Amino acid sequence: MRIDALTLEGFRNYRRAALDFDPSCNVIYGENAQGKTNLLEAIVYLSCGKSPRARTDRELLGFESERAQLVGHIFSRERAFETEITLARGRRRKMTVNGVPAKNGAALSDVLHTVFFSPEDLGIIKNSPAERRRFIDLELCQLDKVYTHNLINYNKVVSQRNKLLKEIDYRKDLLDTLEIWDMQMVRYARPVIERRQEFVKELGRIMAEIHGSITGSREKIRLEYAPNVDASVIERKLAGERARDLKAKVSLTGPHRDDLLFFINDIDVRQFGSQGQQRTAALSLKLAEIELVKKRIREKPVLLLD
Repeated sequence: MRIDALTLEGFRNYRRAALDFDPSCNVIYGENAQGKTNLLEAIVYLSCGKSPRARTDRELLGFESERAQLVGHIFSRERAFETEITLARGRRRKMTVNGVPAKNGAALSDVLHTVFFSPEDLGIIKNSPAERRRFIDLELCQLDKVYTHNLINYNKVVSQRNKLLKEIDYRKDLLDTLEIWDMQMVRYARPVIERRQEFVKELGRIMAEIHGSITGSREKIRLEYAPNVDASVIERKLAGERARDLKAKVSLTGPHRDDLLFFINDIDVRQFGSQGQQRTAALSLKLAEIELVKKRIREKPVLLLD
């Protein structure tokens, strides 16, 4: 698996750029703020329709650009592919693979898998649970079409439910419709939680082996999935927390509030680990990600080091 060529137009600080890559290894160098990280971000985006840095697609458009276009020429599964994404202000993005419309990022991931490693990866360990959920989702959306479908629909339901929780303050007659959205939340939340549980368990096994080899077996690392609610009781928990949700005007229960915990010798790395331990944990995590992807797709993913 490799990316042979990339064309960018209106993406971040690139007005227009066309690049050809060596099939083995490429080193991209230059002064600060010239767009090296933006280039890697574009490749990640072509692999899954998600950015490792931006929260929304409009952040990817150049300051003076009304549209952006990314085109990647990729060799994967012994075939050549052309992946294209077009972004435009105020309009939905368009994605194609060999000219065929792609409904979501899973279609892109069928063609290209990437593992992105940057200094900011330490934030996965140190920062908020949102960073760790983002890591899980970014990888699972490349590996699992069903997960992508369930996550997209779950996020839509949570957004609509939160909107309803705010509107009920002004329209009490809408209270009866809350149960319908609860049912939809449960429908998509359960498979999201279960798939995350499987992923973290498998990733944790690989990570423990890698971390042991890095530290000479002096430290034992453990990766632990911390769901906000267990899949088997989410329906009951939603009903029990309804009054709290109405007061807060936001959904407080569900996998959108999950976390991922790291322990070295049974000590919480985020709260009590040294900077060295946090860096080693982040490195072990990304190396484990590479091994897991290789195992799943039976090809080496494109490794991007920032």
